[in-house]
Amino acid sequence: MEQVKKYISPGAWFSMEYPAVWSEFEDSEGSFLFYNPDEWTGNFRISAYRGDAGYGRESVRQELKENPSATLVKVGALECAYSKEMFEEKGAYYTSHIWITGVDDVAFECSFTVRKGEPVVEAERVIASLQVRKADMKYPAELIPVRLSEIYQIDEAYEWVEKTVKDLLKKDFQGTEEDVESMQQVVDRGVIGPKKKERWLALGITLCVIMTNEMDGLEWRTLIDGNREAPVLLNIATGRWIDPMKLVWSKVKAGEKVDLAEAYCNNG
Repeated sequence: MEQVKKYISPGAWFSMEYPAVWSEFEDSEGSFLFYNPDEWTGNFRISAYRGDAGYGRESVRQELKENPSATLVKVGALECAYSKEMFEEKGAYYTSHIWITGVDDVAFECSFTVRKGEPVVEAERVIASLQVRKADMKYPAELIPVRLSEIYQIDEAYEWVEKTVKDLLKKDFQGTEEDVESMQQVVDRGVIGPKKKERWLALGITLCVIMTNEMDGLEWRTLIDGNREAPVLLNIATGRWIDPMKLVWSKVKAGEKVDLAEAYCNNG
């Protein structure tokens, strides 16, 4: 049976399952792009829109009314308005398959662009797995493959710490264990106010980046827990995960001393 990964959208509007060989890539705002980077079989894009009650079903009806080439099809349990468009690029011919569907107050626009004549079964399986997450329901915490939104957060945190160390201490920053001491010097100089949560969190995230650089078996994941969506480190061998927020910010909030070397050793 094909291996799949789970995706939960930013804001936790919806979830879906997609082939494990696919990865998420940057696309336009509000649209999420997935494909296999090793053996391209098509680009899958999905956008979600929230409206009033019944908006999902109404979007399907509206598409069927306004698009004369759209037909009503069923993908899994979902009714979809399906259409397709052909185009040529650099001498090659492609087909974009488009499905408009919806559940409750959420409408989805899904497309799968493939070489002309190639199958769309991968996309249909993804669409069939779509689930809308209800805003008033408490879901159990989940770890999913790290999303682009959290990768951006990790990169921004690291860049801020790197720049701060270079500007404040006039030292290079390589993302190695030796840099933990430099980060501690930033802490000890008191340049980060006690209410600057994002700055303290950046230190915790960067500490985790150093762990991934220095230690085997650690991989980034996205934690979805209620309203919290955050990057965490998973130890593949043990299943234990490290929360960057708890390494530094939780201690600052509790008025405790921040000892980055201790946090690094205890969690490595």
